[in-house]
Amino acid sequence: MTAMAERHTARTTAPAVTGETTAGRAARYVWAGVRLAFAFTFLWAFLDKVFGLGFATPAERSWLNGGSPTKGFLSGAEGPFAGLYHNLAGTAFANWAFMLGLLGIGLAFALGIGMRVAAVSGALLYVLMWSVALPPASNPFLDEHLISAAVMVGLALVGAGRTLGLGGYWETLPIVRRLPWLK
Repeated sequence: MTAMAERHTARTTAPAVTGETTAGRAARYVWAGVRLAFAFTFLWAFLDKVFGLGFATPAERSWLNGGSPTKGFLSGAEGPFAGLYHNLAGTAFANWAFMLGLLGIGLAFALGIGMRVAAVSGALLYVLMWSVALPPASNPFLDEHLISAAVMVGLALVGAGRTLGLGGYWETLPIVRRLPWLK
């Protein structure tokens, strides 16, 4: 084979199985970006509800000023679970569970650690939020809450916490190696 043919073959053949393709590397960064976007949305919701930053929560209704992070949303519940959500609206249990969930999921996604637990928790939270207003306004079944739940689980499955996060280091910790569900 001529030198020119060898150069052409080297450029057009697939990379070695152990090597990462450009598309594979780009995909890792795209999924890391999606993970960080989820982190931002959860952490922003937490901060806005605690301090009343004026986006979804005005300052006078912030958690620090005696407001309830769950009362407004759950009080407006419709559909088959409306009674349950109306009873939970504004309770200390619902407020604390919701706020700790927002903070924990947001931090885990921001750091890229505990992605399995965070993804399952986040997916559950999204499914619960979906069930507050059944049926969805724009579709008989599907809305962005269910899609987000599926994407969060997918992020954990592809190991999105390893890129632009501490997931790779986290997975080497002895407790995580003993209890792989903590990945």
